[in-house]
Amino acid sequence: MTELSYLSAAELTTVGTPTLWGVTIAGVIALLVLDFLVTRRPHEVSLREALGWSAFYIALPLAFGAWVWNRYGSELGVQYLTGYLVEKSLSVDNLFVFMLLLAAFAVPAAYAQRVLLYGIAGALVLRAVFIALGAAALETLDFAFLLFAVILIATAVKLLRDALSGHQQEVDINTMRSVRLLRRFMPVTDDYHGTRMTIREAGRRTLTPFALVVVAVLATDVVFAVDSVPAVYGITEDPYLVFATNAFALLGLRALYFVLHAALSRLVHLSYGLAIILAFIGVKLGLHWAHGIWKGVPEIPTLASLGVIIGILVVVTLTSLRATRNAVPEEREVVTERR
Repeated sequence: MTELSYLSAAELTTVGTPTLWGVTIAGVIALLVLDFLVTRRPHEVSLREALGWSAFYIALPLAFGAWVWNRYGSELGVQYLTGYLVEKSLSVDNLFVFMLLLAAFAVPAAYAQRVLLYGIAGALVLRAVFIALGAAALETLDFAFLLFAVILIATAVKLLRDALSGHQQEVDINTMRSVRLLRRFMPVTDDYHGTRMTIREAGRRTLTPFALVVVAVLATDVVFAVDSVPAVYGITEDPYLVFATNAFALLGLRALYFVLHAALSRLVHLSYGLAIILAFIGVKLGLHWAHGIWKGVPEIPTLASLGVIIGILVVVTLTSLRATRNAVPEEREVVTERR
């Protein structure tokens, strides 16, 4: 990371020129529009279709990473690739919650990808807001890195505690705050009407279950943004790279969901891995904050962080597959929050 002054407000170093920001945001919007056009006619997604789109959304950020490496050097290239890997790992946790919400609301398979797209679009907007707030905090607060470290370590402890206890909360969608709030103001139909969020029934505007599940998915996006943005700021202080890693990690979720749907229930140790990764990045941020005050405090290099994160993900994937090799596939219990 670039060294910041902890005695006064510091200006973050970024490669994001106005032109680069404009082109990137336009590209993200174009990809979202493309996804909405692809899903304008509801249909069940085949594995072949999902694999094709997944390959595209993996090749695109890797190609962008190669461009960053070539244009700005290996240090920023490693920061981008490490940040992307962290965000992609955390996005798999998003997929768990999306999968469970879709099951809880009994979303027809043909409408699933449209729900996911609304969730992705909402997540992108929220991440952009949190990234801007994070950048402002880093420039004005001398303890911002310490605050981010505390958030990540607290989240890691919560994830690890839940994983060790084996506790997963069953949720009645009728008691969800977002659902109850909507029902307080508008009636809700019992049946889906395509991907329409409202219909006119008995002379009055009425919500459909599709609207409820979209709102529930958007509500979970807030929870994930609180963790994801500090996590990637623990890898790079460049707001542009933070945005790019978040955008690329989220854009491929629609296709990745259908590729991993069957395998998600087998990743039983993923929570352990994510807890360790978040705690590790929290320690990294804490050391970076301390180094700004006491120069003798060591920092963790980004390249070493990349190796640690890859190692953790490989280990938890292998141990998960081994632990479930004889298990009969089943749906996980429904949860709506990680906290």
